[in-house]
Amino acid sequence: MTDILDASSRELTAILATAPDLREGPALEEVLRILAERRTMDLSALPAGRQAALIRARSARLLPGADRLAELLESARADGRRLTVKFGIDPTAADVHLGHAVPMILASRFQRMGHRVVFIVGDITARIGDPSGRSADRPPLTDEDIRRNLAGYREQVTPFFDFDRADFRFNSEWLARVGLPEFIGVLARLPLAASLQREDFRTRLAAGSGLTMAELVYSVVMALDSVEIDADIELGGLDQLLNLQMCRRVMENAGREPEVVIATGLIEGTDGTGAKMSKSKGNYVGLAFGPQDVFGRLMSAADRLLPDYLRALTELLDPEVELLLELAERRRIHPMGAKTLLASDVTGTVHGRQAAAGAREAFRARFSTRRFSDLAGLPAAAVAEHAATGPAELLTGVTGAVGSRNQVRRVAAGGGLRLVAESAAGGQRTAVLAEADADLPLAELLRARPGFAPAEGLRVFLKCGRRLVELAS
Repeated sequence: MTDILDASSRELTAILATAPDLREGPALEEVLRILAERRTMDLSALPAGRQAALIRARSARLLPGADRLAELLESARADGRRLTVKFGIDPTAADVHLGHAVPMILASRFQRMGHRVVFIVGDITARIGDPSGRSADRPPLTDEDIRRNLAGYREQVTPFFDFDRADFRFNSEWLARVGLPEFIGVLARLPLAASLQREDFRTRLAAGSGLTMAELVYSVVMALDSVEIDADIELGGLDQLLNLQMCRRVMENAGREPEVVIATGLIEGTDGTGAKMSKSKGNYVGLAFGPQDVFGRLMSAADRLLPDYLRALTELLDPEVELLLELAERRRIHPMGAKTLLASDVTGTVHGRQAAAGAREAFRARFSTRRFSDLAGLPAAAVAEHAATGPAELLTGVTGAVGSRNQVRRVAAGGGLRLVAESAAGGQRTAVLAEADADLPLAELLRARPGFAPAEGLRVFLKCGRRLVELAS
């Protein structure tokens, strides 16, 4: 029997088969409509095997395996019960980015399959701080920090998940009552090697960095949450895998059926260097960004990230992603069409389709214009005031046009850092800057390139990838 997702896929595939121009027009709007409908589509009537496949397709690791997940979904349907899907949040920051939305998309799928998603707010564990992947200890959070960060998290992630249909539990409800004899009993059944073999712990100890006993037992405390709510499934990022495995072990020791662990991949940052998306690296798309920033950062992301972003951030099925990429590779659709679809879908999810259309039009107007002089609202820096400042500092610290100096240097190494001079008569000249030029004082840089100093009738722009700063006289 044909299910609702099959019908949706046939409709979308039929549109793609016409090789449409997905940069704009009716075909793009139709595909965006279908993808928006999928984000709220009722998946409860899908066969258990199909449901398991939808989850497996977006999982980096699934323990003990996909077969166990399918069995669990099938038995829940036969018994007429809802599975308990756990997702733990240690609200450590008020601002979140697209990487945080990845597991939420899977949580939404479970919710739309009819299961119970329980958010465990780690108001106890946040005071310890998750040590996963950290090279140093982290200051504990106050109750006020936790409340503020949770409010920001919920507001920003809401476009990807229906929080009104989820349960929220604070782990202080039960952890505050755990007595010392009980906790020692839990620890006594866990070999110390399970924690000491962690690479992040070994690295910190070898470097002489601090590692507290509280951090050492963090995953055990987190596992008590799973025991308390009797979780069937737990979602988390791949960086949480060791913690999630500890949850399975503690549940088994407590005489419970160990939860199925589903770890989602860590989304790579927009600069394409291999580092995960991170606010500290400046390679992120913040969920609090305005529509033009969300759209622009996705359009400016490294091209090689497109397949992973399409799979992680949209409701496209794998065969549809493969078809879309194949059409782009064979030049049957414009190469920018697939990226425009991605940016439009994500921006539309966060801000609404009308705002996404406005961002798309603004981006097109900005980057299809042949003359930068015709653009309004560009950041500017006076050459006289910043004569001793290099392009990297000018683009980052002075104007904030680019996230980091390293990003400027990477763009320069690829030939994307340039001076562009435009005359009032309509002429345009370009000078490509080398990586070493990124830190050269502006006065020296312009002195070595006659004809690129701003003057009456001549406007000069510093271009880093798609980012522009005007050099004012």
